[in-house]
Amino acid sequence: MPLCLLPASPPGPHLAGTTLGRMSRIFTTSFASVYPLYVTKVERKGRTKDELDEVIEWLTGFDDSALSDHLAAGTTVEDFFAEAALNPNASQIKGVVCGVRVEEIDDPLMQKIRYLDKLVDELAKGKAMDKVLRTSPSGRGEHQRPDLGKHALAVAEGDEG
Repeated sequence: MPLCLLPASPPGPHLAGTTLGRMSRIFTTSFASVYPLYVTKVERKGRTKDELDEVIEWLTGFDDSALSDHLAAGTTVEDFFAEAALNPNASQIKGVVCGVRVEEIDDPLMQKIRYLDKLVDELAKGKAMDKVLRTSPSGRGEHQRPDLGKHALAVAEGDEG
C-alpha cells in the first residue's frame, strides 16, 4: 500500500472531491516531516535509505548534499518540488497511487508528489531499481543536469581563458 500524503480521492482525471485546504496542507508541510515516513516504509520492506535517496535523486535531481540541505532547512513540499529539476522521464511513471492514476492528475505539484509516492511504493514492493528508475541497459532514463558547454565549465573552474 502506498504512503499516501492525502486521503484517497475519488478516481478520475483529477483530484475531484479533494478540497484546496487538504491539498494546501501537504504543500506547506516540511519535506523533512514526510521523508522519515518514506524511509520507514522502504526499510520495513527490506530496502535501504540509500536506495530511497537514489530514487529521490532520479526524480528531483537533488544529490545527497542537496537533499540533506532541504531536510535541514525544513523546506516545504511545495518549495522542494519547485526547486527540483524534474527528471524528463518522470512522465513514464504510470499507475494508481492513493486511488488516483498519477498520469491523470491535473495539478502539477500534486502530480510530482504522487510520482514520488509511486516510486517509493514500487521500491518498497521489491521492484528492480532499473525498473523503478525507468532506465534501460543503454542508460536512457538517467537524470542529468543540462550540459552548459566548455565555457561554462571553464568559468566554474575559474579559468575563463
